[in-house]
Amino acid sequence: MSAVLYAILLIACIALALPVGLLLLQVLSAWLPERAAQPCSDAAGRIAVLVPAHDEALHIRRTVENLRQDLRPIDRLLVVADNCDDDTAAIARAAGAEVVARHDPLRRGKGYALDFGLRHLASDPPDVVVIVDADCTVRPGSIGRVAAVALRTCAPAQAHYRMELPPDAGLKLKIAGFAWRVKNLVRPLGYLHLGLPCQLMGSGMAFPWTLIEQADLADAHLVEDLKLGLEFARHRTAPRFVPQAEVTSVFPASAAGVATQRRRWEHGHLGMLVDVAPRLLWQGLRTANVGLLALAADLCIPPLALLALSMTAAVLASTFAWWTLGWTTPASIAWTSCLAFALAVLGAWTRFGRDVLSLSEMTGIPLYVLWKVPVYLRFMLRRERDWVRSARDVEK
Repeated sequence: MSAVLYAILLIACIALALPVGLLLLQVLSAWLPERAAQPCSDAAGRIAVLVPAHDEALHIRRTVENLRQDLRPIDRLLVVADNCDDDTAAIARAAGAEVVARHDPLRRGKGYALDFGLRHLASDPPDVVVIVDADCTVRPGSIGRVAAVALRTCAPAQAHYRMELPPDAGLKLKIAGFAWRVKNLVRPLGYLHLGLPCQLMGSGMAFPWTLIEQADLADAHLVEDLKLGLEFARHRTAPRFVPQAEVTSVFPASAAGVATQRRRWEHGHLGMLVDVAPRLLWQGLRTANVGLLALAADLCIPPLALLALSMTAAVLASTFAWWTLGWTTPASIAWTSCLAFALAVLGAWTRFGRDVLSLSEMTGIPLYVLWKVPVYLRFMLRRERDWVRSARDVEK
């Protein structure tokens, strides 16, 4: 019996050490000097910017006006007003966008809206499609940059998807902002410096038409972007990170909006980790598909709060086993992994997170981790499976 317990504890510690080691590698690689970027001239072909919008009357005018400034006369801007109960379509049209309305209350979700928009574009297809969420602001020049990379590499390209904090953000939201920064900037930047691909992030994504027209988007998956990026990686067209391009949104100010958003993202991520990551790792190894292997391994890094909880449990269990049974190997692995995790978090904060979180506020991370426990318990007991729109500020 003790041999079985020892094996379980050892395997658990090793299983945690692997994603922690990859996280530390990504953070350290993000510190490396950037490679000289290839000249990013304007995209040679026609661009279509596709904006899925569900009840976005609050944001859509600003988004359309912002996007139009980044487009040329030959480009298109298409807003899909998806199952809207407000004036999203009329406002977008008045602001200068091409608008199509979709009404299907039984098939809800961003994936269905994107599929509807692509089928509309197919009658006069562009060379590249850039997807931007309806509440995002695009930094000038970003559409052309991300589109040019997609056309040059014949693969998807992902801009830096940045989330800003509202002016009155509390400690929990600041820590969430730091975690987002690690996930959407530090880790993909580290992979970029290693010559590896990145996950798709949902907004600021560019696709050559010849690729995206074949994609299966019509579903209500919680993290359709993550799923889509992995599917492209399976076919050896893994996405490339373009940090010079940037799209920005703002965390919901309401507690309900934040809770819904975080639960959707994290349940979707964990669902992919449990359901498909092992199979994709094996497929990447078996076929020598480096891009797929890299993204499958990246998918195995759980949310930072869950990783911190798991590390704490492993350290406590292995230390107890060391004191009572003399099992030194699991304790050594667990404590080394804990140190590596702390170095990764500190390294990411030192270089990339000081503007989000102060040093004194870093001491609140343990409380934030405890606050996330119900999210992970709910994943085990009642996983979120259907797309749910986050409450906007006006809906508080």
